[in-house]
Amino acid sequence: MKRLLLLFFGFAISPLFSQKNIANQRHVWGSYTGLHLLSPKVAWLTEYQARSANGIQQWQQNLVRTGIDYAINSKISCMLGYAWVRTYPYGEQPVLHSFDEQRIFEQITLKSNLDRVDIQHRYRLEQRWLDQYFMDVSGQVYEGVVGFRNRIRYRVMLTLPLSKPSLSDNTLFLNVNNEVFLGFGKGIAKNPLDQNRFITALGWQFNKQTNLQLGYLNQFIIKGNGLDMERNHTLWMGLTYNVDFSKKDQP
Repeated sequence: MKRLLLLFFGFAISPLFSQKNIANQRHVWGSYTGLHLLSPKVAWLTEYQARSANGIQQWQQNLVRTGIDYAINSKISCMLGYAWVRTYPYGEQPVLHSFDEQRIFEQITLKSNLDRVDIQHRYRLEQRWLDQYFMDVSGQVYEGVVGFRNRIRYRVMLTLPLSKPSLSDNTLFLNVNNEVFLGFGKGIAKNPLDQNRFITALGWQFNKQTNLQLGYLNQFIIKGNGLDMERNHTLWMGLTYNVDFSKKDQP
């Protein structure tokens, strides 16, 4: 429990790093996620995220993610998937050039309940291929070889229904979650802690397939040099829309 609390509230201690260059910025993120049943145990993930910086004046990132999820039982599922990410120069610490990233990921999700609270633990392992750009002594930016990185992510998410005893149709709910990103292996530079994301949001559960959320995301990023960091205060909007393709119309 102590370790869980340290991870969950890790965002709160991130500003305590001394003698660092921390950029405080305001972003807006929009997210769509769908987990579409293909059979009682197999589901197809579709996800898109549009992330902007300086309000909506600059692009931060675009992300597309897909995968196949297998439910071992009602409490445990595993997924294999792929993601494409484009990152743009933005903010006070811009990258040299916009670049693409290809990812393969594996994850395990564990679900449980504590009274009225739904608890979800998600463990995700990522293999990442990133386009890399460098600057020579004359100031000319050029493209280098593709870099490879490993990263592990852990997210704990708590969902509490507010207007009804359980999360059923037409229910107001609270979503609080925190995710830690840790790099490992070659190429992780000076700090294995890549970033931390904390989200608190209010949501409306229209039905089992659809919900809409609006809230605050605190994204804390540690750059590869171990000195430059971002604390991004973000307006976060999330839409979930699931389709059940496993149901067949009866003649």
